[in-house]
Amino acid sequence: MKRLLPALFFLGIFFFLPLARILTLSLDSGFILSPGGSFYPRLVSVLGFTFYQALASTLLTLAFGLPLAFLFARYDFPLKNLLRTLTAIPFMLPTVVVAAGFNALLGPRGWLNILLTESGLPAIAFIGTFGAILIAHIFYNTTIVIRLVGDAWSSLDSRLSDSANVLGANSWQTLWRVTLPLLRPSILAASLLVFLFDFTSYGVILLLGGVKYATLEVEIYIQAISFLNLPAAALLSVIQLLCTLGLSALYSRYVTRVTSQVKPSSQPAARRKPKTLTQHILIVSLSILCFAFFALPLASLPLRSVTRLEASSPERNEVKSRNQSPMTNIFTLDYYGELFINRRGSLFYVPPVQAALNSLAYAGLTVLLSLALGFPAASALLHSGRLARWIDPLIMLPLGASAVTLGLGFIVTFNQNLPTFQSSTFNLLTSPFLIPLAHTTIALPFVIRNLQAALSTIPERTREAARVLGATPWQVWQRVDWPIIRRATLSAGALAFTVSLGEFGAASLLARPEYPTLPTAIYRFLSQPGALNYGQAMAMATLLMLLTGVGIFAIERLRPKGSDL
Repeated sequence: MKRLLPALFFLGIFFFLPLARILTLSLDSGFILSPGGSFYPRLVSVLGFTFYQALASTLLTLAFGLPLAFLFARYDFPLKNLLRTLTAIPFMLPTVVVAAGFNALLGPRGWLNILLTESGLPAIAFIGTFGAILIAHIFYNTTIVIRLVGDAWSSLDSRLSDSANVLGANSWQTLWRVTLPLLRPSILAASLLVFLFDFTSYGVILLLGGVKYATLEVEIYIQAISFLNLPAAALLSVIQLLCTLGLSALYSRYVTRVTSQVKPSSQPAARRKPKTLTQHILIVSLSILCFAFFALPLASLPLRSVTRLEASSPERNEVKSRNQSPMTNIFTLDYYGELFINRRGSLFYVPPVQAALNSLAYAGLTVLLSLALGFPAASALLHSGRLARWIDPLIMLPLGASAVTLGLGFIVTFNQNLPTFQSSTFNLLTSPFLIPLAHTTIALPFVIRNLQAALSTIPERTREAARVLGATPWQVWQRVDWPIIRRATLSAGALAFTVSLGEFGAASLLARPEYPTLPTAIYRFLSQPGALNYGQAMAMATLLMLLTGVGIFAIERLRPKGSDL
């Protein structure tokens, strides 16, 4: 039990206390719920749009993902593994990277609009539209449908469809009357999970849709930062938290029931190579569509960061090329060089490279705190018996809370001066340490779950044998435990590092102007006009994508075999 105290104390101070403060503050805003209140129509509108956009995004994701799930489940074809991996990459990327990628491809300064205007055609409006939100959600969550439904599809008993064909059913009748009823549990489970992610979407809507498409989380940001209306923001946070916990409980209960009822078939349908012309056309068409949809935004971002496509007319903050040759008027590294320069000479300007260093420092602190708290907690949960059944859900509760709600909780809880040893005061809210504390709160459940799975694989007999041979507790840990859990520890550290590096929800509320993170700096530069600001945003987003990719690669290489994390 003692080993659980550090993690419980940390979550008590930095999760449950902020949550309690939000609940208390929301009670002061009960008048807002009155139908005659001035905020009531806004609340109804925001709540309605949150459900509407989540439902629309979920239906479109199913429409796009189910054909791909069928493709990956039933056929073997060249580049299949590459395409499957490509569909999974967006789910692991920070929202600011995805938003910058779509901006580089379809934004006002993106590749498509520049090609259209150069050809004399009108530009298309994508950024700031409802369509941008829907497409980004499809981009993010298609992999959920492919994984859940595709895996179930590949394990269906082939004898059922064969029997339907023998009885005279054509392909569509077999699909409608046999296959889809069998896949219904997996489709509903995927739909619930996609809806949950779309319901809690924040960065995608703020960066691609804008504040005019306010969901609950975006409205929390608007009320807290723009209007300084903390009671209204607290009320929205409570509503958002209740909805999220309700959806999470519904998903967990449904998935548990489905898992207990559905058993893998002893004769799953074998994947086959395409034979008919129709099958070849279907596979080629879906492969091209899949590659274009998932690869173009990701490829457009780094290419746009080294390309100057603006008109040659002078601009207030345009990058001046050092070489006037035709090639350097197109390809340039000036945007990366500008990350180190304070061109205006402002005393309050923070160079973008400093934001990158801040993010790396925050991520490093998050890793240290998460591992220091996660190791004893994971070990204690593994050996606590019945006590673990009660404490484990408490430790996992941060997974159900949004980062924006957590950021608001930090604002209302830690916005006060604390005494120090030298009779001075210290305000945690204005310090740079608040962000790694928030990131640790978010990453800690993932780290504990990862370490808990690894610690459970250590054979107790080996430990006992080491003790019988005279090994001290430190030697047992060094010679027995550490070699077994080393890879899982590094994987958990890489996971905490990646979570901190790309986190945008809490940082958008907590990051001080003098201590920005990389995601908040990208958002700031994307929100400002000018070729230089846009180019720097593209360069920073490319660096963030590269750093996140390194973290994801480390997680995949280091995680133990059979692990779900």
